[in-house]
Amino acid sequence: MDSIDMMYLQTEFQLPAKSRGCHLVTREILAHLPALPQTGLLHLFLQHTSAALSLNENADPDVRHDLAAILDRLVPERQSYFQHTLEGPDDMPAHAKASLIGPSITLPITHGKLNLGTWQGIYLCEFRNRAGARRVVVTVCGA
Repeated sequence: MDSIDMMYLQTEFQLPAKSRGCHLVTREILAHLPALPQTGLLHLFLQHTSAALSLNENADPDVRHDLAAILDRLVPERQSYFQHTLEGPDDMPAHAKASLIGPSITLPITHGKLNLGTWQGIYLCEFRNRAGARRVVVTVCGA
């Protein structure tokens, strides 16, 4: 069996501040990626605890609206059992939603491009009312 030289590359960038909701950011992320290997994996990690990354519908914006509404209903603000309340009524629900969705996604790289399905796009799920820019760590491994 021939040995394959694996490459590993890591970089960081910022997504600009977004309003509360689910935002399709595939193009923004692609613009910040280094040259991709022919085959491999791309891992995106969001360095924040009140936002998340997700892979979902990229065509109909109603999906983004509905997903945000579902999450708001699952984790409503101003619950009497919340103890972490000093940073505003949206903060503790933002942490809970971020835990439900998660801070990272891993995507396949095929023929030097992301191998996304026809209707798949990358979302930044912003759960704070007044969030700042969000830092993303990109790790590429492949051959």
